[in-house]
Amino acid sequence: MAIKIKHNETEFKVGDKVQVKHTFREQDKVLSQTFEGLVIAIKGREEGTTFTVRKISNDAIGVEKIWPLHSPSIQDIKVIRSGSVRRAKLYYLRDKKGKEALKVK
Repeated sequence: MAIKIKHNETEFKVGDKVQVKHTFREQDKVLSQTFEGLVIAIKGREEGTTFTVRKISNDAIGVEKIWPLHSPSIQDIKVIRSGSVRRAKLYYLRDKKGKEALKVK
């Protein structure tokens, strides 16, 4: 059974495709960016909870980002598609290439 976590009013779990809108500072500017991908892991409890999102970028290169759930830099998390998985960690997707890496069974 996959782990579920809640950020504000959005509840998501491992296997869901999410869109994370976050802010970051570049020199003297504060910029905002979205990162859309598959949640492959959720770790920790309470304040120490982190989640890992993986996407396939240009040239079929996998990119992963890890965020603390209670980070002030996360503005919004939106669930694009809900997935149904039987694993708590989807690290086996790292070995797959192209569209296979996004297919969750």
